[in-house]
Amino acid sequence: MMPHTLTKTFRRLTMLAVAGLLVTAIGTKALYAAASDVPSPYPPAEDSKKKKEKKSAIEVQERQLAEAKFLRNYRAAHDLIQAGQYEAGIAAMHALGRDEHPDVANYIGYANRKLGNYDQSKIWYEAALKAEPNHTRTWSYFGMWHMEQGNRLKAQDYLAKVNALCGDTSCKEYTELKAVIDGKASY
Repeated sequence: MMPHTLTKTFRRLTMLAVAGLLVTAIGTKALYAAASDVPSPYPPAEDSKKKKEKKSAIEVQERQLAEAKFLRNYRAAHDLIQAGQYEAGIAAMHALGRDEHPDVANYIGYANRKLGNYDQSKIWYEAALKAEPNHTRTWSYFGMWHMEQGNRLKAQDYLAKVNALCGDTSCKEYTELKAVIDGKASY
């Protein structure tokens, strides 16, 4: 290679490394905060005692770009479900390729519940809770599932779980489930 070409290559690699470090410094949390109902980071952060492999700036940047793509596509799938396009939303959630993600599994369960597919809904809610046992939104939606099944006592148990996870009664998941239990709303 000629010195000029080496200099160009070095500059490009330096720019990629700086971009990767900048994105790392900002972190993906800013991406998650950008929308009102975005998935939590998954899988959960590794135990701090475990040593993490050192990754190159390019690997970090690729991972963060993939995560940004996931968030964009997740929001689109979520929007379909919120718009009542449940079958399309379920298909879009599956297309993410992360069915094990608690937020993905939760919304697949939610969409199935809205379609009246209660057995499928239960399977997906349970999958979400298996992936993240403290997933507040799933506990809330699963409580609503129990109310629709006529099991008010179980729904109230789930309301208590949501309260414990939220730490108070003002969080959205608590107020929504409480409204369903009180017969004031449906979700």
